[in-house]
Amino acid sequence: MDQLTNKVAIITGASSGIGKAIAKELANKGANVVLAARRSEKLQQLATTIQEKYAVKAIVIESDVTNRSDVENLVQQTKKDLGRVDIYVNNAGVMLLSFLKNDHIDEWEQMVDVNIKGVLYGIHAVLPTMIEQEAGHIVNVSSVAGHEVFPSSTVYSATKYAVKALSMGMEKELSRSGVRVTNVSPGAVETELTEHITDGDVIDMFKDRNMTPLESDDIASAVAYALTQPETVNVNEVIVRPMHK
Repeated sequence: MDQLTNKVAIITGASSGIGKAIAKELANKGANVVLAARRSEKLQQLATTIQEKYAVKAIVIESDVTNRSDVENLVQQTKKDLGRVDIYVNNAGVMLLSFLKNDHIDEWEQMVDVNIKGVLYGIHAVLPTMIEQEAGHIVNVSSVAGHEVFPSSTVYSATKYAVKALSMGMEKELSRSGVRVTNVSPGAVETELTEHITDGDVIDMFKDRNMTPLESDDIASAVAYALTQPETVNVNEVIVRPMHK
């Protein structure tokens, strides 16, 4: 029997990378998935693939996590269409690495809006439902950069440290509510996130690095592990790093 059969999972940032991989992995384990992101065309393609391959429900709700009403609508529409929300994966994020001296302040603000406020909006929108159900699981995708800071990651790390702090506080506040919380911190992953970096100094710095990054499926497996533990088990923290050769 599939471990997540009939569960309803919302995944933000599902149009590519880690979010896309998580959606497919949860569908493979029997969950009905709600795909949320701004790029609805990519979401529709993914929904079609999931429904054909895994025989579960996959619905698309175009959402911008920086817009609170979008995120509220995401949860409300999910409940209307599928009846409940069992899993909420706060995955949407941006990684606009830059050196402070280069003053990419617009990108700093974008990371705060997506990586922190987007997560908060998700918590705000879904938590009342899960508390009422006395059951649910919120997964926040942080980063190894939420545990360590390296040159050019200063602001990005600040946002991901915030996600980790939110996860820690949520776990303490919700430990008797039936709602579980997991903070997942990926190391370097082969996604399109690095393609959005505009700081030339950072781009030059990465040219000299020789490392085989993780695949999005590796993070999806870690998320699925946390979600499929017995209801008496709460996996609070998962850190996944690539091996250095």
